[in-house]
Amino acid sequence: MNFSLNEVEATAKRAARGAGYSWGIAEEAAKATRWLCHLGLDGSQALAKLLTRDFASNLKIHAPLAVGGKWCAEHDLCPLLTGAHLSDFASKLSGNTVELQNVACPTLLLPFAASAARALNLCLTIECDGIETVTNGADVQVSRDIPARATKMLVYEVGRLTLPRTRHSRFSPNLEDWEILNQFAHRTFAPATDESRLLGAGSGLSDND
Repeated sequence: MNFSLNEVEATAKRAARGAGYSWGIAEEAAKATRWLCHLGLDGSQALAKLLTRDFASNLKIHAPLAVGGKWCAEHDLCPLLTGAHLSDFASKLSGNTVELQNVACPTLLLPFAASAARALNLCLTIECDGIETVTNGADVQVSRDIPARATKMLVYEVGRLTLPRTRHSRFSPNLEDWEILNQFAHRTFAPATDESRLLGAGSGLSDND
């Protein structure tokens, strides 16, 4: 099965919300997932893996703190919260390096770095345990597969994007990952009540004698 990017974004938003993130963070998760899929990277898989880790139930221990010039948390950093901080920090990235420690699902950080690159109108390099990715905001160049967890990530101003990935208007997710997203998304739907059944299409009342 393949889906439009609008479908990918809508499902990702509801999934993140269903997993316990605020609607604001869920919107950021959805945009990030769409951006990755648009460039042929498996955003749906990255989000599915993150949501199954249940960070949203205790976000405080996964939120980034600046300690000695490095960003870390009590436990693995949540890429969505860290990405939001990175976007806010964009103006200070020019000429500086941000170091992140122990990042879960680091692929999800790429769209936020891209947002910072657009804001600064420059290329940023994201180094993930030695694997380099370059983005100018609109496109991305990835040297190798990004791991499921990064011990050390660096984000800095340097690099030139020479081999941008092909853009896509639709995406074919792994069915298992897509099912995980849909399971979380279904949590956002209110359970049916007698009143909602009566008000909805196909009412339980019949006009037949």
